[in-house]
Amino acid sequence: MPETSVAVCSRSFSRNPILRAELEAQYRNVKFNDEGLELKGNSLVAFLKGHEKAITALEKLDDFVLSQLPDLKVIGKYGVGLDMIDMDAMRKYKIRLGWEGGVNRRGVAELVLAFILSMLREIPAANREVMKGTWRQHTGIQLTGKTVGIIGCGHVGKEMVKLLVPFNCTILVNDIQTQSDYYAANNIKATQLDELLMQSDVVTLHTPLDDSTRNLINESNICLMKRSAILINAARGGIVEESALKKALMTNSIAGAAFDVFTQEPPRDLELLNLPNFLATPHIGGSSKEAILAMGRSAIKGLSENAFV
Repeated sequence: MPETSVAVCSRSFSRNPILRAELEAQYRNVKFNDEGLELKGNSLVAFLKGHEKAITALEKLDDFVLSQLPDLKVIGKYGVGLDMIDMDAMRKYKIRLGWEGGVNRRGVAELVLAFILSMLREIPAANREVMKGTWRQHTGIQLTGKTVGIIGCGHVGKEMVKLLVPFNCTILVNDIQTQSDYYAANNIKATQLDELLMQSDVVTLHTPLDDSTRNLINESNICLMKRSAILINAARGGIVEESALKKALMTNSIAGAAFDVFTQEPPRDLELLNLPNFLATPHIGGSSKEAILAMGRSAIKGLSENAFV
């Protein structure tokens, strides 16, 4: 068994007895985040100091942090997003990254499907009314036969295509990559972003967050959506300009929205959170029991195998 020391930053990983046991079966010297600390900046440096390997999740690994960790050689990524990791700094300090894309795709896609069905049938609003003593029938719409726009057709986007098959939807896709064979095989139409927004009954986001996607949905284009349409974001906070979203929801420019991710987490805009046509969850897309195990095992494997240098 290696004497290599491993630090596990992730609170979710640290709480999981199966992942703990599997990691400790491979490494003798492991430190877990048993106190449930939110590690960032100096506290993250202190937690990782002296360790050769680490498992991280949503912790921000920038030049400031990595420059102070001369012993750190390998990071196993718990989760699929890389927006919290400065890859230039990783290369600068010769730290390897073990990462696997799409390991939580089914969990995220199933949550998105739940969002879509809930919002189309106005379940959140109906539930709030019942809890307040109002008994009123809501007339929602069915997903079957509707047009769904998928922005970003990577691992999760393709998983959404699979889940939508029984609903006989028209599927529009906007993606930076050309995937003509895949689109043809699945009866998907590639479109420009504006066209997708105008034609879709449901718009769901599945892109990473970077400079090209920050505020991708904003005040200038959210107005293109149908008044009956709903917007789903279970990808990354920051892809949608949240002030523009709130305005659209308050004026009923769109019918509703459901978000699992926010620019700031937890979100502080109570006016947005309390809107009857808005549904919010606390970044749980990849938190099914099955997805947690898949992500954790991928992170453990990443300690000995690397996808990036």
